[in-house]
Amino acid sequence: MHFDPTLRERFAPTGTLRAAINLGNPLLARADGAGAARGVSVDLAQELAARLGVPLALVVVDTAAQSVQHVRDETADIGFFAVDPARGAGLAFSAPYLLIEGAYLVREAAPQRANDDVDRDGTRVVVGQGSAYDLHLTRALRRATIVRAASSQAVVETFLASGHDVAAGVRQQLEADAARHAGLRLLPGRFMLIQQAMGLPQSRGEGARQALAAFVEEMKAGGFVAAAMARHGVHGASLAPPAHQS
Repeated sequence: MHFDPTLRERFAPTGTLRAAINLGNPLLARADGAGAARGVSVDLAQELAARLGVPLALVVVDTAAQSVQHVRDETADIGFFAVDPARGAGLAFSAPYLLIEGAYLVREAAPQRANDDVDRDGTRVVVGQGSAYDLHLTRALRRATIVRAASSQAVVETFLASGHDVAAGVRQQLEADAARHAGLRLLPGRFMLIQQAMGLPQSRGEGARQALAAFVEEMKAGGFVAAAMARHGVHGASLAPPAHQS
């Protein structure tokens, strides 16, 4: 697809496409050995900038909440978010391009054996502040207490250092943490399925939202997202279905 000049101005009013990149979800982006952001979200931002015919500037942050705020404040033009009702204000989303599982991590000796065992009185569940897991579990948990770590990357360290009961996050990240620390296990299954989408400020208009949605569908259908996942070694996520099937 090609963008007409009017849409180009909607996406990049400064003449540069500013993309908020969250390093808090390693499935989407992480810093390489030189400190540069790399990942599926970076590749999508680069491709969108190329289609628009404008340069790209990355606004790199450590948490989803910071990424959302940059787009809401229009200090970034696009971002990559887990779709959640709590994030709807001021933002317009595409359909998802990736589906990611949220999982629970506990100590080997913990009494929890299934996801339904987590929501109990006295259970403390650690999440990354402002993450999709935080937003979802804030609504879903009725009896357990949520403890908010500074970021998604800090969840397991906070869980271990403070003696809390459960860590919640991206399955792949928790599996990697469990491999590094003895005596931990993941509960089977998932407690949520995250729909990872692209978003832009709602003020950019319906035409821009539709163009972004069409771009995402083309990136899925044409194999771009799948190729980026393979290139960056993404496991623990799946390609989202076409929007009309979701």
